[in-house]
Amino acid sequence: MIRVLAVVLALVCGAAVSAAETACRADHVQLRGSWGEAGFDVEVADTPKARSRGLMFRESLPRGAGMLFVYETPRRASFWMKNTLIPLDMIFVDQAGTVISVHHRAIPGDLTPIEGGTGIFAVLEINGGLAQRYGIAPGTQLRHPVFSAGPAIWPC
Repeated sequence: MIRVLAVVLALVCGAAVSAAETACRADHVQLRGSWGEAGFDVEVADTPKARSRGLMFRESLPRGAGMLFVYETPRRASFWMKNTLIPLDMIFVDQAGTVISVHHRAIPGDLTPIEGGTGIFAVLEINGGLAQRYGIAPGTQLRHPVFSAGPAIWPC
């Protein structure tokens, strides 16, 4: 009985550590809100070259994946879908990790600017329709190492 209890305790503790490690890796972002929690494996675009390339020319994006665009300082952010082949949701986030606005289902190839607003520190792009499906909206919080240097509401 003690052996079984020790195994169960080890599994529970291991799962908690594993979840915490996943939450604070550079290749993963967690989101939470009144709707619950979700996580995405992400590529980080934190240089001008990486941000300008983004998800262009990709024919697909796994459901649990995305790209996190990170700026050096908060700014006015605007995107377009030039050479982007898949519909995307764009989640505009401030330096504390709070969602400011969401643009749903950006149209592939559309050159119309998509404004995210001012004070944007990061933008998470995921497959079009997922933000609405999960309930991601202004006020949702993100956890990722890039928010830890600032006034993170949900720090690593």
